Amino acid sequence: MLTKESLETPCILIDEHVLQRNIERMADIAAQNGVKLRPHIKTHKIPEFALNQLAHGASGITAAKVSEAEIMAEHGIDDIFLAYPVVSPSKIRRIIALAEKIRVIVGVESAEGASRLSKEAAQAGMTLPVRLEIDTGLARTGVRPDKAVELAKRIAALPGLDLSGIFTFKGAVFEGAGTLDLEAAGQEEGRIMVETAEKLRAAGIAIRDVSVGSTPTAPFAATVEGVTEIRPGTYIFYDRMLAVMGACTKEDWAAKVLVTVVSVPSEDRLVVDGGSKTFATDVQPGQHPLHLKGFGEIVGHPDAVFEKMNEEHGMIRTQGPHGLNVGDFLEIVPNHICPTINLHNEVYVCKDGAIRAVPVLARGKLA
Repeated sequence: MLTKESLETPCILIDEHVLQRNIERMADIAAQNGVKLRPHIKTHKIPEFALNQLAHGASGITAAKVSEAEIMAEHGIDDIFLAYPVVSPSKIRRIIALAEKIRVIVGVESAEGASRLSKEAAQAGMTLPVRLEIDTGLARTGVRPDKAVELAKRIAALPGLDLSGIFTFKGAVFEGAGTLDLEAAGQEEGRIMVETAEKLRAAGIAIRDVSVGSTPTAPFAATVEGVTEIRPGTYIFYDRMLAVMGACTKEDWAAKVLVTVVSVPSEDRLVVDGGSKTFATDVQPGQHPLHLKGFGEIVGHPDAVFEKMNEEHGMIRTQGPHGLNVGDFLEIVPNHICPTINLHNEVYVCKDGAIRAVPVLARGKLA
């Protein structure tokens, strides 16, 4: 039987009790607001966890990559939304092949991308459900709400496609800027999407699905009348970033990175065996509006700052003598758990003292 002491570090520990509580709580939020829950599996990339989410109220899952969807379908998941503009001919053909076996919904955000999907779907003799992506303030992919009707009309006229809904991802953004007011951000997200859906319906386009919601905004966007679906992902584990946002408490952290102290250069500095090959670096310290100190929180050492890292080393500094020795274990909650999971081949699920390894089957899926 695996024990914490027998694990080779760095590795990711998952508290199964906390994970289960997080899954059930978000399912309750969706049910209480009468919306569907379609979690994004980019956070965990593990079929077992996705099936758990489905067993506890999710209506389907969301993925970003065709290869992620293929892995999930291989493990029995039959309702997948690809919330990403797929434009490469080879990937579209893979979507068509997948859609012959399970229900696949595809995100579109341009006339050219939709046209390419249309051509392949029509040639295959199928009607592929698609959703138009709306940019509600993140300024990433998606069409602006004031341009949505024009584009939606063009997509709706294409053969082989059924424009069934609209979707967005906005995150903790309000009036175009990062915010810690999650309720305002979520309410704005829901309101923009419902208003856009109403304009499309008035133009004769039968929009059925209005899909919104990141983990921090989903509980608030779900309360907006007319929203039909939320797509949070990180809620299954939560992370340091979401705790600082106020979207969770530290008791909700289901995933921690276990590292070993490999060097103690001084009484206020130490080095662990987790660097940029272990921890994601996309959420940098000091950025507005979170102003995080370091790359993660060292559990049990609130004054310690995970200052910097290179590939194999993580450098931590404390305000005073840390009292740690070479060989000691530390647990660190990363700023952003989703890309951190993607760096690991397996995670270790802990429940009542028992530990088991679970492969991250959909990690590293770039296409």
